[in-house]
Amino acid sequence: MTAPSKDYHASLIAALRDPEEAAAYLNAALAEQDMATFLLALRNVAEAKGMSAAAAQAHLNRESLYRMLSAQGNPHLASVQALLHALDLTLTVTVK
Repeated sequence: MTAPSKDYHASLIAALRDPEEAAAYLNAALAEQDMATFLLALRNVAEAKGMSAAAAQAHLNRESLYRMLSAQGNPHLASVQALLHALDLTLTVTVK
């Protein structure tokens, strides 16, 4: 039997506290062209900041933030932009 592996989620959240890591992670999720993947990634980045702090800085209530970032979430662009701003990130568009 092998030894238990390091908790991946905890390591991921710790890494996502670095804004450069968070930006690269979100860009990789966007490249998948799947909204559920992006929302999960955005949720992980928000968790790394602290959900309550991210919600407060984005002027969203915490429950709405959790709902917005759920697998069934369908956030408005303004909400995503507000959250990204709270996470010290921004959304940009580049040529394919």
